[in-house]
Amino acid sequence: MRSFILVLFILSSYCLTREIYKLPNEGIIDPDNNDTISSKVNYENFSGRVSDKDDSGRVLKIQVENKNTKFLKAGDLVYFKLNRSTKDNRCKGSVRDTEDKYFVIYVHSFYPCFDEAKYLKRGTILLFNSPVLSKRVLEGSKHREMLIVKRDDFLKQLNKTNHFLWTYSLQKLKTAADFDARIAELEKEKMRALDDMVEKKQEEQEIQNRLKIELSTIDDELRFYRVERQEYFMDRWHMDHDTGLPFGQRPQKRKRR
Repeated sequence: MRSFILVLFILSSYCLTREIYKLPNEGIIDPDNNDTISSKVNYENFSGRVSDKDDSGRVLKIQVENKNTKFLKAGDLVYFKLNRSTKDNRCKGSVRDTEDKYFVIYVHSFYPCFDEAKYLKRGTILLFNSPVLSKRVLEGSKHREMLIVKRDDFLKQLNKTNHFLWTYSLQKLKTAADFDARIAELEKEKMRALDDMVEKKQEEQEIQNRLKIELSTIDDELRFYRVERQEYFMDRWHMDHDTGLPFGQRPQKRKRR
């Protein structure tokens, strides 16, 4: 119990003596620029720390916090000087390799910015200048904009595909229901069409019977009102009397025995 009280006393005294700082929530650092390059930043200049070197001391492995050095390629030239150097002279180096947070350079000569007789310690901070890096950052930013547009297009297509696959069963049932409804409607239209055909058949049969009756009546009237021809070449009734044969008169006279 006493040890517990002693711990509480120590914690309370620590809290009383500790100075608490109220730091602002805004204005500390700039937001991450993920979209395009910033006009406020000079991408040619950056700093790095000597992480390792070879036995000759001319091949240096530089550690950087800015990952824009990933755009450097083998053969690119970089210029550097010591962080605390008052001289503006810069040494020249050629990039040999790059990796995450590191890049390797070959120093042509230390003479302009550093005494070659002295020992360049590991951990030394160097200030670099690389005009080609600024150009590469600009090109990479433009290429990234194109990739963002392409990525958005692919995401839209993927969303459509995912929506179809996730709702496949529901859409299948909906499609089947739509076709069932259309089939039922077609069946109704088929029954109505067949019923109309039956009614039309009955009407046509009635019309057929009426037309037959009317045609028969008209034919009878045509036969009745037909005018016969009278102009014959010979009158056979007169020709019967002109055969030259004896023809008795009728009624004949009565003969007596």
